Amino acid sequence: MARHSIFILSALLVLVGTVKADSENTDDGVTVETEEEDQYSSPQISGKGVYLAEHFDNENAFKKQWVKSEAKKQGVDENIAKYDGKWEIQAPSRKILKNDLGLVLTTEAKHAAISTLLDKPFEFTDKPLIVQYEVTMQEGQNCGGAYIKLLSRGTNTKADLRKFHDQTPYTVMFGPDKCGNDNKLHFIFRHKNPKNGTIEEKHSKKPTQRLEDIYKDKEPHLYTLVVRPDNTFTILIDNKEVNSGSLLEDFTPPVNPPEEIDDPNDKKPDDWDEREKIIDPTATKPDDWDEDAPAQIVDPNAVKPDGWLDDEPEMIPDPDAKKPSDWDEEMDGEWEAPLIDNPACAAAPGCGSWTPPTIPNPNYKGIWRAPLIPNPNYKGKWTPRRIPNPNYFKDDHPFRMTPIHAVGFELWSMSPLLLFDNLIVTDDEALAEQWAQQTFVLKRAKISRDSKTLWGRMLRAMNYKPGWWALYGVYCAIPISIYVAYLVKRAREDSDADIKKTDAVMEDDPHQSEGEGEGAEEEPQEKASKADLEGPETQPDSATEAETTPLVDTEGAGDGQRKRKPRKE
Repeated sequence: MARHSIFILSALLVLVGTVKADSENTDDGVTVETEEEDQYSSPQISGKGVYLAEHFDNENAFKKQWVKSEAKKQGVDENIAKYDGKWEIQAPSRKILKNDLGLVLTTEAKHAAISTLLDKPFEFTDKPLIVQYEVTMQEGQNCGGAYIKLLSRGTNTKADLRKFHDQTPYTVMFGPDKCGNDNKLHFIFRHKNPKNGTIEEKHSKKPTQRLEDIYKDKEPHLYTLVVRPDNTFTILIDNKEVNSGSLLEDFTPPVNPPEEIDDPNDKKPDDWDEREKIIDPTATKPDDWDEDAPAQIVDPNAVKPDGWLDDEPEMIPDPDAKKPSDWDEEMDGEWEAPLIDNPACAAAPGCGSWTPPTIPNPNYKGIWRAPLIPNPNYKGKWTPRRIPNPNYFKDDHPFRMTPIHAVGFELWSMSPLLLFDNLIVTDDEALAEQWAQQTFVLKRAKISRDSKTLWGRMLRAMNYKPGWWALYGVYCAIPISIYVAYLVKRAREDSDADIKKTDAVMEDDPHQSEGEGEGAEEEPQEKASKADLEGPETQPDSATEAETTPLVDTEGAGDGQRKRKPRKE
């Protein structure tokens, strides 16, 4: 049994070491795949319909184009108001495509903002708006956003970008956001009231699908928003539709206000009766209605069963109980034997004082209350009269929003290492699909290939953190190794016990004085050492020790007083 346990432990440790080594190889990019699978080059796209195409693979170009905010968030404590979150161009923690880089928010619990100008302003005329980008929540997401803001006209220069903060006007905000169990996928647009020029945020309805996985699977996801001139919109995640609708019908508050509103000056008349039913004023309590009658009464027909033992208690002190020897009446009080069921009551219908059972009182009626009748003065639920809405307007073209001049990320996240990649703003859905084919589709194909291998499935099951699982394996191995050591010790002790049962040391055994005592029996199968081959060393006191050592009960040899004597070198 000990050998089997050692084998199991060894196999576990080898598996843990293999997982850890494979993890290191994977992190270093050492993968077994064809040259074609490993190829990647930064996506290229052209056309007048592209307003921004950013792959973040060129760090020098990024530093020239993107501007980190130097502003402070408004309405928060001065100590945390500064946008001091750090942005860096990095390779993903989990390498998928060689040489692929992304924009990473490396800090947590800090305000962070970064933005860039479009190559040319986007005007909402007769072409759709398509904004598409990737997000990889490399450490998952507990609380925070990964949305993008499309900044309105007025943010026109890099100097404006350095002032980018939470109150900077935007036209569209789009992307994932989570805190606790509240999983959101924002699509917000700011609508301008054509009557008075005020701006109001319009929030889209919630997606039709559950979104939990995108916040915890630590894989790249592609977010696409399409807003069309016919006022329809579509939202896709990983090229699959999760939300769609109309700018006119599926936003809160609605774009167009109601034509009529409640008159704020109208008040309910004092004599308006909204009670549908009232207590019957003519009803009187019947003369025979006894409100004091109890709900339960003693059964007048009940008879005490024959054989009932009135003088026998149901419980008696245990006659076999004895006061504990360590009971101190001064400290513990007077000792009383525990109670047990009275054996005399076992065969009887009952013991002790008999009382008849109770039954429901047939004359019980409870508290009398007058019945309800329809209210003859009932006028219904009062509502104020409706009047024309003085602020009414009708905008049939909410798509015609404020032009977009820049894009930016203005975020707060409690999870670090948010990675953004392959951002495109265009007016051609085909160009957005072409961009995704060169980037996101390649990543998903690589992930799919990896997941088909044993190691890929293991990584996915371990949430792409094999190093932590290796530590967990070592942690689990500690109690296992202790248990295995215990089994080995027991096996040796059992072996010693068997030997003593067949060759027990007798009182007059002459071998006891010749140094063949318990220490020699302890390890009968150990390989002989050089000192053993040269002969036993003389131990002048061994006979004396044998004579003074008490005999050991061989039946309990495994737990006896035998101790191994130290080997002399």
